[in-house]
Amino acid sequence: MSEPIAAIASGGDRSVFGIIRMSGDGCFSICDQVFRANNGRPFSRQAPRELVVGLLLDSQSRPIDQVLAVRFPGPRSFTGEDYAEFQCHGSPVVMDEVLQALFAAGMRQAGRGEFTKRAFLNGHLDLTQAEAVVDLIESETAAAARNAVAQLEGVLRQRAGAVYDSLLDIASRFYAVVDYPDEDIADVQREDIARTLTAAEQGLAQLLATFRRGRVLRQGVPTAIIGRPNVGKSSLLNALVGYERAIVTGIAGTTRDTVEEKAVVGGVLLRLIDTAGIRDTGDTVERLGVERARAAAEEAGLALLVLDGSQDLTAEDEAAVQAAVQAGSQIVLVNKADLPQKVDLAALRDRFACVLPVSAREGTGLEALEAAVAGLFPAGEPGQLLTNARQAEAVSRAVDALRGARQALDSGMTPDAVLTDTEGALHALGELTGRTLREDMVARIFERFCVGK
Repeated sequence: MSEPIAAIASGGDRSVFGIIRMSGDGCFSICDQVFRANNGRPFSRQAPRELVVGLLLDSQSRPIDQVLAVRFPGPRSFTGEDYAEFQCHGSPVVMDEVLQALFAAGMRQAGRGEFTKRAFLNGHLDLTQAEAVVDLIESETAAAARNAVAQLEGVLRQRAGAVYDSLLDIASRFYAVVDYPDEDIADVQREDIARTLTAAEQGLAQLLATFRRGRVLRQGVPTAIIGRPNVGKSSLLNALVGYERAIVTGIAGTTRDTVEEKAVVGGVLLRLIDTAGIRDTGDTVERLGVERARAAAEEAGLALLVLDGSQDLTAEDEAAVQAAVQAGSQIVLVNKADLPQKVDLAALRDRFACVLPVSAREGTGLEALEAAVAGLFPAGEPGQLLTNARQAEAVSRAVDALRGARQALDSGMTPDAVLTDTEGALHALGELTGRTLREDMVARIFERFCVGK
């Protein structure tokens, strides 16, 4: 039995439409009390999965709003239990009145994530799919949304599940032979174990290697904009975010602290940090800003090194170069391309893999920057990426366990010792998706029995 719950599913801001979700035992009978359909039938007798027009009523049977309502009988629903939605007008006052009417009729406020939790507990989602719901809601780029949708459709579950099933097959065959010697079950061969362990380890290692790209999709790339004063760093920030986020003047040292903003460049979310111009200064505040600029570069996944193409390179430019190379990757932007150029692009390209002439003021050259960023941080195949530390940690433990199992096999240890580490890998993969090893092992063992046993 699951108690009936209700919650606003469309956010609390004023909008054209608002959605109230409900789920649990007795959900439909409670909806009968607060909803009066125009066709005269009670809500519980409306056709499943068809929208119907009617009035929502408060606890005193006074109209709240004219709405669309739909019911999804379990188990063919999102949560796997009786589930309903009211689509009303998006006034926060209206939606709150609807909730109060439902609470008065016997529902309670749903907890955070409770609808998705029920879907998981009822076997409609695994853990990777449940996490994909959050990833989809919080996605800030099209690539992140595509990856989340693919995971919600089960792509990651299927990839991990294929490895899980291959290991489970080996382990269950061994235990079936040992525990039920009278059954006609083929013994597990050492070559089969070695082949399965090697393929599983390689497959999971490849999956683990996707975590860096998955984290970029979900969180973005910390990106430091580095350069000496007055090369156009703040102008570049403004051009990328599309509005005047940072103050731009001709006075050196205007930016004295880091200014942070997000922008999607080449389909990649960049967490931009506009830093103070790097130079030696006697100004205490500006000197602190320069120190923060160097620290930002050290922690960044990408440095956008901005140089003034209309002037010869200076010692301060070289200091900015030394700061930028501390980042994970670098793109050199030779700014002020709309002015006569003095910087030798060929010489710079001997030192850096990516050198692009741009004009932050005119907005030219930014298309090439987008292509360069997209090349540095490819999105990968949707759904195939680990996107959070929990997933990566579980896969990492599985890889370590498989490596131990393979080493034990190579050293001549008996299969039961090898399978101890194999079960460790199965437990770790079970944590990734939410599968339970004991139940799966028992089911797989008895699948090998003859019919009638």
